[in-house]
Amino acid sequence: MSSPAAMLAAGSSICAVAAIALRSEDVVGDRLAALGSPRALGQGFVAAILERISRVGWVRRIPLSERVPALLATAEWSVDPARFRGIKVLCASAGLVVALAGMAFDPVAAVISPLIAVASFQGPDLWLARSARSCRSRADLELPQFLDLLAAGSTAGLGPHGALRRAAGATSGPLRRELERFLDAVDLGARWRDQLDALGERLGLADLRRAVHAMVRTERLGSSLAEALRELADDVRDERRSRATETARKAPVKMLFPLVFMVLPAFLLLTVVPVLIATVRSLR
Repeated sequence: MSSPAAMLAAGSSICAVAAIALRSEDVVGDRLAALGSPRALGQGFVAAILERISRVGWVRRIPLSERVPALLATAEWSVDPARFRGIKVLCASAGLVVALAGMAFDPVAAVISPLIAVASFQGPDLWLARSARSCRSRADLELPQFLDLLAAGSTAGLGPHGALRRAAGATSGPLRRELERFLDAVDLGARWRDQLDALGERLGLADLRRAVHAMVRTERLGSSLAEALRELADDVRDERRSRATETARKAPVKMLFPLVFMVLPAFLLLTVVPVLIATVRSLR
């Protein structure tokens, strides 16, 4: 494909995406009029584009993984699965436009343009999974302190719900936001056991699931919640201390690759090579 044809195809793709997004001028006008700051203006414009793309018939038929709603909730993305489809389509269109524009400089780009489009389409999934994993990691760091606070509240005579409310106020990060969501649902009339199970499944933390099961079991059997939570907090700390020790023991093995392939060649280049050059010159 020649250079003008490639540029024409790229421009056509951009116009197609813009036409899908902006064909309802009244909706876009209302969105823009309701916004104030330049940053909010840009966010509203992108939201309008995603809204229009997600309403297209063939876009709504794109299958999504069953894990996407849970990942969106864990990563705290302010989009629903329908708009997430729009993000995937928009990224794939942008990748295809870049590939077609690259054909103006290198015809080989025509071969890899489908691969670029597929990679751009799967990019939001990888980004979402990484964001959810990051939120889980930050929530996992707060978990031992949360268990200690639960045990302290139970020792002071608070029930499971009251201890959870007090412990949630002393935590931070994603764990606090998830706990506040749980407490809001309970205040609206939801059963706290069901919401605790949903919280454990949403975050996917094994130690939090153990805490949920301990709270439900002690509430049913009438046993001491403070003692069970204190033992669980000690077990969690011991397990994390063991994992940290194991990770520290693996560090020297992981350092062999950069040492052998990066540091050692530079060391030999700076020490041995000058000696060899001087020796060869002296022999001549």
